[in-house]
Amino acid sequence: MLGGGGGVHHREAEAALKAFTDATGIPVASTQAGKGSLRHDDPADLGGIGHTGTAVSNDLARTADLVIGVGTRYTDFTTASGTLFQNPDVRFLNLNVTGFDAHKMAARTLVCDARTGLEQLTTALAGHRVGEDYAAEYRAGKERWDGIVADAYRADDDSAVPTQTQVLGALDAVVGDEDVVINAAGSLPGDLHKLWRARSPRQYHLEYGYSCMGYEIPAALGVQQAAPGTPVWALVGDGTYLMMPTEIVTAVQERLPVNVVLIQNHGYASIGGLSESVGGERYGTAYRHRAADGTFTGPPLPVDLAANAASLGMEVLRAKTVGELRAALTEARASDRPTCVYVETDPSPTAPPAEAWWDVPVAEVAGREAAVRAREQYERKVAVRRRHL
Repeated sequence: MLGGGGGVHHREAEAALKAFTDATGIPVASTQAGKGSLRHDDPADLGGIGHTGTAVSNDLARTADLVIGVGTRYTDFTTASGTLFQNPDVRFLNLNVTGFDAHKMAARTLVCDARTGLEQLTTALAGHRVGEDYAAEYRAGKERWDGIVADAYRADDDSAVPTQTQVLGALDAVVGDEDVVINAAGSLPGDLHKLWRARSPRQYHLEYGYSCMGYEIPAALGVQQAAPGTPVWALVGDGTYLMMPTEIVTAVQERLPVNVVLIQNHGYASIGGLSESVGGERYGTAYRHRAADGTFTGPPLPVDLAANAASLGMEVLRAKTVGELRAALTEARASDRPTCVYVETDPSPTAPPAEAWWDVPVAEVAGREAAVRAREQYERKVAVRRRHL
Protein backbone atom coordinates (compact mmCIF):
# COMPACT_ATOMS: atom_id res chain seq x y z
CA MET A 1 0.00 0.00 0.00
CA LEU A 2 1.48 3.33 -1.03
CA GLY A 3 0.19 6.00 1.34
CA GLY A 4 -0.48 8.72 -1.13
CA GLY A 5 1.82 10.40 -3.55
CA GLY A 6 0.04 13.53 -2.46
CA GLY A 7 -3.60 12.66 -2.97
CA VAL A 8 -4.13 11.74 0.67
CA HIS A 9 -2.76 15.07 1.89
CA HIS A 10 -4.26 17.23 -0.86
CA ARG A 11 -7.74 15.83 -0.31
CA GLU A 12 -7.39 15.69 3.50
CA ALA A 13 -8.01 11.96 3.34
CA GLU A 14 -5.83 11.04 6.31
CA ALA A 15 -8.79 10.01 8.47
CA ALA A 16 -10.17 7.85 5.66
CA LEU A 17 -6.76 6.19 5.25
CA LYS A 18 -6.55 5.44 8.97
CA ALA A 19 -10.08 4.01 9.00
CA PHE A 20 -9.10 1.78 6.07
CA THR A 21 -5.94 0.47 7.73
CA ASP A 22 -7.64 0.03 11.12
CA ALA A 23 -10.38 -2.04 9.49
CA THR A 24 -8.20 -4.17 7.20
CA GLY A 25 -4.77 -4.30 8.83
CA ILE A 26 -3.21 -3.45 5.45
CA PRO A 27 0.08 -1.60 6.12
CA VAL A 28 1.04 1.74 4.58
CA ALA A 29 4.35 2.69 2.97
CA SER A 30 4.65 6.34 2.00
CA THR A 31 6.21 8.29 -0.82
CA GLN A 32 7.89 11.59 0.00
CA ALA A 33 4.62 13.45 -0.69
CA GLY A 34 2.56 11.00 1.35
CA LYS A 35 4.73 10.75 4.46
CA GLY A 36 2.78 11.88 7.52
CA SER A 37 -0.52 10.51 6.23
CA LEU A 38 -0.34 8.29 9.31
CA ARG A 39 1.57 9.12 12.48
CA HIS A 40 4.94 7.45 12.70
CA ASP A 41 3.81 5.39 15.71
CA ASP A 42 0.64 4.06 14.05
CA PRO A 43 0.94 0.24 13.91
CA ALA A 44 0.25 0.29 10.15
CA ASP A 45 2.80 2.99 9.25
CA LEU A 46 5.97 1.47 7.78
CA GLY A 47 7.64 4.73 6.76
CA GLY A 48 9.06 5.59 3.37
CA ILE A 49 9.18 3.34 0.31
CA GLY A 50 11.59 3.02 -2.60
CA HIS A 51 15.17 4.17 -3.00
CA THR A 52 14.99 6.34 0.13
CA GLY A 53 12.59 4.06 1.98
CA THR A 54 12.80 1.79 4.99
CA ALA A 55 13.84 -1.85 5.03
CA VAL A 56 10.44 -3.05 6.21
CA SER A 57 8.55 -1.17 3.47
CA ASN A 58 10.82 -2.38 0.71
CA ASP A 59 10.96 -5.98 1.94
CA LEU A 60 7.16 -6.16 1.88
CA ALA A 61 6.99 -4.41 -1.50
CA ARG A 62 9.25 -7.05 -3.05
CA THR A 63 6.89 -9.87 -2.07
CA ALA A 64 3.51 -8.08 -2.26
CA ASP A 65 0.83 -9.67 -4.46
CA LEU A 66 -1.35 -6.54 -4.35
CA VAL A 67 -0.21 -2.92 -4.21
CA ILE A 68 -2.82 -0.20 -3.70
CA GLY A 69 -1.54 3.17 -4.83
CA VAL A 70 -3.40 6.19 -3.47
CA GLY A 71 -2.48 9.37 -5.31
CA THR A 72 1.00 8.14 -6.16
CA ARG A 73 2.74 8.81 -9.48
CA TYR A 74 5.09 5.80 -9.22
CA THR A 75 8.20 7.87 -9.74
CA ASP A 76 11.64 6.39 -10.32
CA PHE A 77 12.52 6.65 -6.62
CA THR A 78 9.26 4.99 -5.54
CA THR A 79 9.64 1.97 -7.85
CA ALA A 80 13.41 1.72 -7.36
CA SER A 81 13.71 2.26 -11.11
CA GLY A 82 11.40 -0.66 -11.82
CA THR A 83 13.21 -3.16 -9.57
CA LEU A 84 11.13 -3.02 -6.38
CA PHE A 85 7.96 -5.01 -6.99
CA GLN A 86 9.40 -8.47 -7.71
CA ASN A 87 6.53 -10.87 -7.01
CA PRO A 88 5.76 -12.43 -10.42
CA ASP A 89 2.03 -12.32 -9.59
CA VAL A 90 1.92 -8.76 -8.25
CA ARG A 91 -1.09 -6.68 -9.25
CA PHE A 92 -1.76 -2.97 -8.78
CA LEU A 93 -4.92 -1.06 -7.86
CA ASN A 94 -4.54 2.69 -8.28
CA LEU A 95 -6.81 5.38 -6.84
CA ASN A 96 -5.92 8.64 -8.52
CA VAL A 97 -7.72 11.76 -9.67
CA THR A 98 -5.47 11.80 -12.75
CA GLY A 99 -6.09 9.03 -15.26
CA PHE A 100 -2.51 9.20 -16.57
CA ASP A 101 -1.14 8.18 -13.16
CA ALA A 102 -3.99 5.81 -12.32
CA HIS A 103 -3.08 3.62 -15.32
CA LYS A 104 0.59 3.22 -14.41
CA MET A 105 1.96 -0.25 -13.63
CA ALA A 106 -0.79 -1.78 -15.79
CA ALA A 107 -3.09 -1.27 -12.83
CA ARG A 108 -6.77 -1.75 -12.22
CA THR A 109 -7.76 1.91 -12.17
CA LEU A 110 -10.10 3.91 -10.00
CA VAL A 111 -10.06 7.50 -11.23
CA CYS A 112 -11.45 9.13 -8.14
CA ASP A 113 -10.97 11.46 -5.22
CA ALA A 114 -8.66 9.87 -2.64
CA ARG A 115 -10.95 10.34 0.33
CA THR A 116 -14.10 9.12 -1.40
CA GLY A 117 -12.22 6.20 -2.96
CA LEU A 118 -10.79 5.06 0.37
CA GLU A 119 -14.16 5.36 2.09
CA GLN A 120 -15.86 3.26 -0.56
CA LEU A 121 -13.03 0.73 -0.59
CA THR A 122 -13.33 0.35 3.19
CA THR A 123 -17.04 -0.34 2.82
CA ALA A 124 -16.46 -2.84 0.03
CA LEU A 125 -13.89 -4.72 2.14
CA ALA A 126 -16.05 -4.91 5.25
CA GLY A 127 -15.10 -8.02 7.18
CA HIS A 128 -11.77 -8.52 5.40
CA ARG A 129 -8.55 -8.40 7.41
CA VAL A 130 -5.00 -9.49 6.64
CA GLY A 131 -3.77 -12.68 8.28
CA GLU A 132 -2.22 -12.43 11.72
CA ASP A 133 1.07 -13.92 10.45
CA TYR A 134 1.39 -11.09 7.94
CA ALA A 135 0.52 -8.44 10.54
CA ALA A 136 3.09 -9.91 12.93
CA GLU A 137 5.69 -9.88 10.15
CA TYR A 138 5.34 -6.20 9.31
CA ARG A 139 5.06 -5.12 12.93
CA ALA A 140 8.30 -6.93 13.73
CA GLY A 141 9.92 -5.23 10.74
CA LYS A 142 8.64 -1.86 11.93
CA GLU A 143 10.09 -2.49 15.39
CA ARG A 144 13.48 -3.38 13.90
CA TRP A 145 13.48 -0.20 11.82
CA ASP A 146 12.51 1.92 14.83
CA GLY A 147 15.67 0.59 16.48
CA ILE A 148 17.73 1.65 13.46
CA VAL A 149 16.25 5.15 13.69
CA ALA A 150 17.06 5.34 17.39
CA ASP A 151 20.66 4.31 16.70
CA ALA A 152 21.02 6.93 13.95
CA TYR A 153 19.62 9.64 16.25
CA ARG A 154 21.59 8.64 19.34
CA ALA A 155 24.38 10.93 20.51
CA ASP A 156 25.99 9.72 23.73
CA ASP A 157 28.77 12.32 23.86
CA ASP A 158 27.48 15.87 24.30
CA SER A 159 30.95 17.25 23.52
CA ALA A 160 31.21 15.54 20.12
CA VAL A 161 30.70 17.16 16.73
CA PRO A 162 27.25 15.95 15.58
CA THR A 163 26.59 13.92 12.48
CA GLN A 164 23.71 14.86 10.18
CA THR A 165 21.46 12.13 11.56
CA GLN A 166 22.25 13.30 15.10
CA VAL A 167 21.10 16.77 14.05
CA LEU A 168 17.78 15.19 13.09
CA GLY A 169 17.70 13.37 16.41
CA ALA A 170 18.28 16.60 18.33
CA LEU A 171 15.49 18.30 16.38
CA ASP A 172 13.21 15.30 16.92
CA ALA A 173 13.60 15.81 20.66
CA VAL A 174 12.60 19.49 20.43
CA VAL A 175 9.63 19.61 18.05
CA GLY A 176 6.00 19.11 18.96
CA ASP A 177 3.11 17.78 16.92
CA GLU A 178 2.37 21.27 15.59
CA ASP A 179 5.87 22.00 14.23
CA VAL A 180 6.48 21.98 10.45
CA VAL A 181 9.76 20.69 9.04
CA ILE A 182 10.67 21.82 5.51
CA ASN A 183 13.31 20.47 3.15
CA ALA A 184 13.82 19.96 -0.57
CA ALA A 185 17.26 18.96 -1.78
CA GLY A 186 20.62 17.44 -1.01
CA SER A 187 21.25 14.43 1.23
CA LEU A 188 18.61 15.50 3.76
CA PRO A 189 15.52 14.30 1.84
CA GLY A 190 16.82 10.73 1.86
CA ASP A 191 17.68 10.86 5.56
CA LEU A 192 14.32 12.41 6.40
CA HIS A 193 12.30 9.94 4.33
CA LYS A 194 14.03 7.05 6.11
CA LEU A 195 14.27 8.47 9.60
CA TRP A 196 11.89 11.34 10.40
CA ARG A 197 9.14 10.55 12.89
CA ALA A 198 6.22 12.48 11.42
CA ARG A 199 3.72 13.41 14.11
CA SER A 200 0.98 15.06 12.05
CA PRO A 201 -0.21 15.35 8.44
CA ARG A 202 1.31 18.82 8.10
CA GLN A 203 4.64 18.29 9.81
CA TYR A 204 6.62 16.66 7.01
CA HIS A 205 6.88 19.26 4.22
CA LEU A 206 9.24 18.21 1.44
CA GLU A 207 9.43 19.43 -2.14
CA TYR A 208 10.97 16.38 -3.74
CA GLY A 209 9.18 16.19 -7.05
CA TYR A 210 12.01 18.16 -8.62
CA SER A 211 14.45 18.45 -5.69
CA CYS A 212 14.35 22.25 -5.94
CA MET A 213 17.40 23.70 -4.20
CA GLY A 214 16.44 26.94 -2.52
CA TYR A 215 12.79 26.07 -1.82
CA GLU A 216 13.22 25.71 1.93
CA ILE A 217 13.52 29.29 3.20
CA PRO A 218 10.76 30.87 1.05
CA ALA A 219 8.52 27.90 1.84
CA ALA A 220 9.10 28.50 5.55
CA LEU A 221 7.94 32.09 5.09
CA GLY A 222 4.81 30.87 3.37
CA VAL A 223 3.98 28.37 6.11
CA GLN A 224 4.56 30.96 8.82
CA GLN A 225 2.23 33.43 7.09
CA ALA A 226 -0.43 30.78 6.49
CA ALA A 227 -0.28 29.50 10.07
CA PRO A 228 1.00 32.27 12.37
CA GLY A 229 2.46 30.98 15.60
CA THR A 230 3.46 27.61 14.11
CA PRO A 231 7.08 26.67 14.82
CA VAL A 232 8.61 26.28 11.34
CA TRP A 233 11.99 24.71 10.59
CA ALA A 234 13.77 25.09 7.25
CA LEU A 235 16.48 22.43 7.09
CA VAL A 236 19.12 23.75 4.71
CA GLY A 237 22.40 22.22 3.63
CA ASP A 238 25.37 24.35 2.71
CA GLY A 239 24.94 23.71 -1.02
CA THR A 240 21.29 24.70 -0.96
CA TYR A 241 22.03 27.76 1.15
CA LEU A 242 24.50 29.00 -1.47
CA MET A 243 21.76 28.76 -4.10
CA MET A 244 19.18 31.08 -2.55
CA PRO A 245 19.47 32.52 0.97
CA THR A 246 18.10 35.95 0.15
CA GLU A 247 14.52 35.41 1.40
CA ILE A 248 16.07 35.74 4.85
CA VAL A 249 15.84 39.49 4.24
CA THR A 250 12.07 39.20 3.77
CA ALA A 251 11.77 37.15 6.96
CA VAL A 252 13.61 39.87 8.85
CA GLN A 253 11.59 42.64 7.21
CA GLU A 254 8.26 40.97 8.04
CA ARG A 255 9.42 39.77 11.47
CA LEU A 256 8.50 36.19 10.64
CA PRO A 257 9.97 33.88 13.32
CA VAL A 258 11.14 31.12 11.00
CA ASN A 259 13.97 28.86 12.09
CA VAL A 260 16.72 27.93 9.64
CA VAL A 261 18.86 24.95 10.60
CA LEU A 262 21.96 25.47 8.47
CA ILE A 263 24.04 22.30 8.19
CA GLN A 264 27.60 22.81 6.99
CA ASN A 265 29.59 19.74 5.96
CA HIS A 266 31.93 21.64 3.64
CA GLY A 267 30.83 20.02 0.42
CA TYR A 268 28.07 18.76 -1.81
CA ALA A 269 27.37 15.62 0.21
CA SER A 270 24.49 14.32 -1.89
CA ILE A 271 26.25 14.71 -5.23
CA GLY A 272 29.49 13.48 -3.66
CA GLY A 273 27.84 10.25 -2.54
CA LEU A 274 26.13 9.82 -5.90
CA SER A 275 29.39 10.49 -7.71
CA GLU A 276 31.13 7.85 -5.63
CA SER A 277 28.39 5.29 -6.31
CA VAL A 278 28.82 5.63 -10.08
CA GLY A 279 32.62 5.62 -10.08
CA GLY A 280 33.12 9.38 -10.11
CA GLU A 281 35.11 9.31 -6.84
CA ARG A 282 33.48 12.47 -5.44
CA TYR A 283 35.43 14.68 -7.85
CA GLY A 284 34.99 18.40 -7.21
CA THR A 285 32.34 17.99 -4.50
CA ALA A 286 34.32 19.31 -1.51
CA TYR A 287 34.71 23.02 -0.70
CA ARG A 288 38.46 23.06 -1.18
CA HIS A 289 41.06 24.97 -3.17
CA ARG A 290 42.78 23.28 -6.07
CA ALA A 291 45.98 21.45 -5.19
CA ALA A 292 49.16 21.51 -7.29
CA ASP A 293 47.96 18.48 -9.25
CA GLY A 294 44.76 20.27 -10.28
CA THR A 295 42.45 18.29 -8.00
CA PHE A 296 40.20 19.87 -5.37
CA THR A 297 42.20 18.51 -2.45
CA GLY A 298 43.82 21.71 -1.21
CA PRO A 299 42.97 23.66 1.96
CA PRO A 300 39.30 24.16 2.82
CA LEU A 301 37.64 27.28 1.45
CA PRO A 302 37.28 30.08 4.03
CA VAL A 303 33.48 30.09 3.75
CA ASP A 304 31.50 31.32 6.78
CA LEU A 305 27.81 30.85 6.06
CA ALA A 306 26.84 31.76 9.62
CA ALA A 307 28.39 35.20 9.15
CA ASN A 308 26.46 35.53 5.90
CA ALA A 309 23.14 34.73 7.59
CA ALA A 310 23.92 37.25 10.33
CA SER A 311 24.75 39.89 7.71
CA LEU A 312 21.23 39.44 6.31
CA GLY A 313 19.71 40.20 9.70
CA MET A 314 19.12 36.81 11.29
CA GLU A 315 19.92 35.96 14.86
CA VAL A 316 22.56 33.22 14.51
CA LEU A 317 23.25 30.54 17.11
CA ARG A 318 26.46 28.64 16.43
CA ALA A 319 26.53 25.08 17.74
CA LYS A 320 29.83 23.21 17.71
CA THR A 321 28.81 20.16 19.76
CA VAL A 322 25.82 17.92 20.32
CA GLY A 323 25.11 19.63 23.63
CA GLU A 324 25.32 23.12 22.13
CA LEU A 325 23.06 22.01 19.29
CA ARG A 326 20.32 20.83 21.63
CA ALA A 327 20.46 24.11 23.52
CA ALA A 328 20.42 26.18 20.32
CA LEU A 329 17.41 24.35 18.89
CA THR A 330 15.49 24.85 22.12
CA GLU A 331 16.36 28.56 22.14
CA ALA A 332 15.39 28.97 18.47
CA ARG A 333 11.99 27.35 18.99
CA ALA A 334 11.22 29.82 21.79
CA SER A 335 12.41 32.86 19.82
CA ASP A 336 10.03 35.42 18.33
CA ARG A 337 12.42 36.51 15.56
CA PRO A 338 14.04 34.82 12.54
CA THR A 339 16.75 32.56 13.91
CA CYS A 340 19.48 30.48 12.30
CA VAL A 341 20.99 27.49 14.07
CA TYR A 342 24.35 26.92 12.39
CA VAL A 343 26.11 23.62 12.89
CA GLU A 344 29.18 22.10 11.26
CA THR A 345 28.68 18.36 11.08
CA ASP A 346 30.93 15.34 11.06
CA PRO A 347 30.65 14.24 7.39
CA SER A 348 30.94 10.54 8.25
CA PRO A 349 27.90 8.73 6.81
CA THR A 350 25.61 7.59 9.62
CA ALA A 351 22.30 7.18 7.80
CA PRO A 352 21.24 3.64 6.87
CA PRO A 353 22.29 2.78 3.31
CA ALA A 354 19.75 2.71 0.50
CA GLU A 355 17.40 -0.24 0.77
CA ALA A 356 16.51 -0.17 -2.94
CA TRP A 357 18.22 0.79 -6.18
CA TRP A 358 18.06 3.95 -8.29
CA ASP A 359 19.08 3.96 -11.94
CA VAL A 360 21.89 6.45 -12.47
CA PRO A 361 23.80 5.38 -15.59
CA VAL A 362 27.49 4.60 -15.28
CA ALA A 363 30.13 5.07 -17.96
CA GLU A 364 30.16 1.96 -20.13
CA VAL A 365 33.73 2.50 -21.30
CA ALA A 366 36.08 3.73 -18.59
CA GLY A 367 39.61 2.97 -17.47
CA ARG A 368 39.48 3.93 -13.80
CA GLU A 369 38.96 0.97 -11.49
CA ALA A 370 36.17 2.67 -9.51
CA ALA A 371 34.13 3.25 -12.68
CA VAL A 372 34.68 -0.30 -13.92
CA ARG A 373 33.41 -1.73 -10.63
CA ALA A 374 30.44 0.65 -10.65
CA ARG A 375 29.52 -0.41 -14.19
CA GLU A 376 29.56 -4.07 -13.21
CA GLN A 377 27.22 -3.34 -10.32
CA TYR A 378 24.98 -1.26 -12.59
CA GLU A 379 24.59 -4.07 -15.11
CA ARG A 380 23.61 -6.50 -12.35
CA LYS A 381 20.89 -4.14 -11.10
CA VAL A 382 19.52 -3.32 -14.55
CA ALA A 383 19.10 -7.01 -15.25
CA VAL A 384 16.35 -7.38 -12.62
CA ARG A 385 14.24 -4.45 -13.80
CA ARG A 386 10.62 -5.34 -14.58
CA ARG A 387 8.21 -3.73 -17.01
CA HIS A 388 4.73 -3.97 -15.54
CA LEU A 389 2.68 -4.11 -18.73
